[in-house]
Amino acid sequence: MRSEKHSRRSLLAYTLGLCLAGCGPLVAAQQQQNGGDPAGGAAEGQGRGKSADMNDEQPAPVGGVPEGKEVATLGAGCFWCVEAIFLEMRGVSQVVSGYSGGSVVDPTYEQVCSGTTGHAEAVRIVFDPKLLSYRDLLRVFFTTHDPTTLNRQGADVGTQYRSAIFYHSAEQKKAAEEVVREITKEKVYDDPIVTEVTAYRNFYAAEPYHQNYFARNPEQAYCRFNIAPKVLKFRQKYRHLLKK
Repeated sequence: MRSEKHSRRSLLAYTLGLCLAGCGPLVAAQQQQNGGDPAGGAAEGQGRGKSADMNDEQPAPVGGVPEGKEVATLGAGCFWCVEAIFLEMRGVSQVVSGYSGGSVVDPTYEQVCSGTTGHAEAVRIVFDPKLLSYRDLLRVFFTTHDPTTLNRQGADVGTQYRSAIFYHSAEQKKAAEEVVREITKEKVYDDPIVTEVTAYRNFYAAEPYHQNYFARNPEQAYCRFNIAPKVLKFRQKYRHLLKK
């Protein structure tokens, strides 16, 4: 997965001063789950799925949008966190973790982690606009991560963790700019919002072992300390937007 130097759990342990005795790097745990292969059976850097086949529904391939659905592409730091939240929202039929906004074609996780490709960790969300508005997605987006910290979310630091909205249309751009102004006026945060609002350029699905990560690894240290509190906050604040 990620080298010890760059692993999320190493960063978390350093930040919290935790001593996670008996737990090896996250890559070792993931390799064990996947039968020794970090990519779930394919050679590293190959066979990376282009659809989130670990979600509950059978999704359309990345790039294809079912009739009557809309796509949102958002970056809010760790894509494991973002994916876990949006999967619980009504009207959402697919969430794919991946990389958006960079210059390298079909990058690997390791390349993105280096901070040299220009990509942000992001999620591609397919939703039904009749059940969930794009503005509702953005309100959840802005209140379940910190949009005021430039190129970082907590212990995750680098341009790949930037807060970003990759809009797919003029309507989405307008909605994003309006929501930013609203949240600024409401003084939800003390510091200025630094979220990048930019036109969608590309999206590449992350390796299969990243998909639906929180649901499959709830006991991982990073999941328990970072993702679970965010999911709980979302459930409490946005009960009206949860799936039945």
